[in-house]
Amino acid sequence: MRSQGRCQDEAISLGGWKREGKGGHSLGWLSSSESYPVSFPSVLISPGCGWPDPRPGAPGCWLSGVGWGCLASPQGGGGLPEAALQGLVASVSPPVADVSDISRFLSVLQEPHAGLIQAARQLLSDERAPMRQKLLADLLGTVSENIAAETRAEDPPWFEGLESRFRNKSGYLRYSCESRIRSYLREVTSGASLARAEAREEYLRVVGAMGQRLQAARYNSSYFDRWAKAGRRLCTREGWFSCQGPFDLDDCTSRHSINPYSNRESRVLFSTWNLDHVIEKKRTVVPTLAAAVHDAKGREVDWEYFYRLFFTAENLKLVHIACHKKTTHKLHCDPSRIYRAPAAPRRKRPARQRP
Repeated sequence: MRSQGRCQDEAISLGGWKREGKGGHSLGWLSSSESYPVSFPSVLISPGCGWPDPRPGAPGCWLSGVGWGCLASPQGGGGLPEAALQGLVASVSPPVADVSDISRFLSVLQEPHAGLIQAARQLLSDERAPMRQKLLADLLGTVSENIAAETRAEDPPWFEGLESRFRNKSGYLRYSCESRIRSYLREVTSGASLARAEAREEYLRVVGAMGQRLQAARYNSSYFDRWAKAGRRLCTREGWFSCQGPFDLDDCTSRHSINPYSNRESRVLFSTWNLDHVIEKKRTVVPTLAAAVHDAKGREVDWEYFYRLFFTAENLKLVHIACHKKTTHKLHCDPSRIYRAPAAPRRKRPARQRP
């Protein structure tokens, strides 16, 4: 019996027993006796690539640009459970799966089949095509996730390389965010050298006020804490961060996303993401603050405005390294917000006349 599919690209060897997938799309066992065309850039995990049974009709797996599926042998040897099979079967023909398909697909990924992981790792070690490498690497990254775990005891591999004082994931991510914000404060403090000698003391006084505000806010470390309140974090409750795009765009056209809570690799990779200042810190905000202090002439510098530019999401965008443009932003501080508006003089009440 020949397994067929409506496809475009390359032929992939199949053979043995035929199974109808959801919507009547044909799936079959991977072997060498028949060919099965698969659309989109595809990767084949077949007998001999790490699966336990290399015989024709043994379990196999296909991966493509729109999905992947794993098949168990009709004799029940070495394959996935029926429930898992139903969840993992993804049609290669339709461009969009319905919500129930996606839900089943994601639910099975939470407990991936060991044979799939073994096969994908072996195939990745020999693969040279960039797109296929990325597909396999993304798959392996996904199946190794342990997002729900929070403590060192629940997910020891996540904490590899970290000091023993870090006992939970959110605690380390708060520390990571705090470290970045502290580094910004040090850079702002060093900006006192840009102020003229007679204005440096006032510059440091203004920066000191910002430091006190940061200390009270715990250096805005809640930005990376998935347990923080919705308005105080940059991620979902599950820990997913989305790239906010380059400074000159409203969104990320590449839809970059990452979950540093998922596994050690993602935690390390997240350190390459940047908190990018839309109005540049060194080129623009620090010199503007130094000039504002010197030219105050009795006016009060609105240090809270500068605080928001230096340290808050009002002027910070979380961006993937590919979206972090190193060019000059050519943006300026708002002149109307540099100084506090002078307080309106209090009107004196007319003196009460005695009768």
